[in-house]
Amino acid sequence: MPSAPSPLSSRGTGVLTYVKHAFLYNWNLLLFLGSAGLGALSPWPDAVLPIVGGLELAYLTSLIAMPRFRTAIDAKLASEARERPSDRALDASSQQSLQRMLESLPQASLARFIRLRQRCFDMRDIASGVRGQTAGTSDSADSVRTPALDRLLFLFLKLLMSQNGLDRFLRSTSEQELKARLDDVQTRLKAAQAVDAAQQDERMIRSLQDSVADAELRLDNYKKSMKDSDFVIVELNRIETKIQALTEMGVSRQDPDALSHQVTAAAESMQQTEDAVNQLQHLTGLADQLAEPPAILEANIGREVIRGR
Repeated sequence: MPSAPSPLSSRGTGVLTYVKHAFLYNWNLLLFLGSAGLGALSPWPDAVLPIVGGLELAYLTSLIAMPRFRTAIDAKLASEARERPSDRALDASSQQSLQRMLESLPQASLARFIRLRQRCFDMRDIASGVRGQTAGTSDSADSVRTPALDRLLFLFLKLLMSQNGLDRFLRSTSEQELKARLDDVQTRLKAAQAVDAAQQDERMIRSLQDSVADAELRLDNYKKSMKDSDFVIVELNRIETKIQALTEMGVSRQDPDALSHQVTAAAESMQQTEDAVNQLQHLTGLADQLAEPPAILEANIGREVIRGR
């Protein structure tokens, strides 16, 4: 079972960043500098200043341990990043790559992905209105669009691409055809080896032996691809159900931090699936696509892709 994320860590943001923002908070800076100044001017600076430092350390430690504070800082940093021209260009590039990935899917797979993404929006809207836009509900709605949820959706998209590649490969031949090919070359090899030694053609035997090895390799590869296809189907259903369950939790859960941790833990538990997808890159062309999950829930996709079909 995956462990919960550390309270002092966040994906992509270091502890020092949180400490910096907590320390530079206006009221904290005013109180800390004022207290330090008064302590230095007091008759007992050696006693007062360590107390001020200890209180400041306790404040910083308690604040950065709060998931809501870290989430707020992550959101602020993400907003600042989107405002930078270079990052806007990167977002446009990610949008184009995501668009190409979607366009490579067959209609049924694309519709399945769009429905799942729309489900996230529907649950967010329900979470926003189910209790009259209370603070807890609004935070729960925000947690339905975390980067971890984007990661799960991106993995689901890559699995759909893997499924499409495997289906094309499996349709290009059949197990019966490959077995028939292997039986044929094995029969011809036995016939070539059965003649008298003086009449044997070593070139023919070597060629047939090589053909047998290739035929066995093709058959083994086909069987492995069938197993890969079965695994992808199971993983697609599992991740789809998990995403639906996590987004539906946003409606019933009062604690947005617990929901955010659940989404992050679910995303981090998918390493085995991601490794399997990486092994199928030769079929899907994923090596040429995005390496990191894009902001799928914020991307302008769906209607434009379907309209172009």
